[in-house]
Amino acid sequence: MSSNELSPIGSSFESFLEEDGIFESVDEAAVKEVIAWQVQQGMIDKGLSKSALAKTMNTSRTQVDRLLDPSNTGVALHTLYRAATVLGKRLKIEFADVEQNEEHAASPLPFVEMA
Repeated sequence: MSSNELSPIGSSFESFLEEDGIFESVDEAAVKEVIAWQVQQGMIDKGLSKSALAKTMNTSRTQVDRLLDPSNTGVALHTLYRAATVLGKRLKIEFADVEQNEEHAASPLPFVEMA
């Protein structure tokens, strides 16, 4: 296989989304999907049901359902912080310059981490 066969043709997926004017909404949905997955994995690791997580977070099961819903991007920072704490994690959120985010440039997903 030659190096020409491995070279990308055309624009990037991100530029395609930007041209269609939907980059921000797709990016936001991707972030929420990653967060929901991380919370779900944390629940599995800790052996917690939705009800047990809600009780430990001192919130309702409906709020936990919103947290776990990948399509619901309107989750409060306080809710994320409480979930991370209950799951034995630390919530890390950062603003990063797009040009300087080379570490994550290979991935179309933005940087989200629940350490």
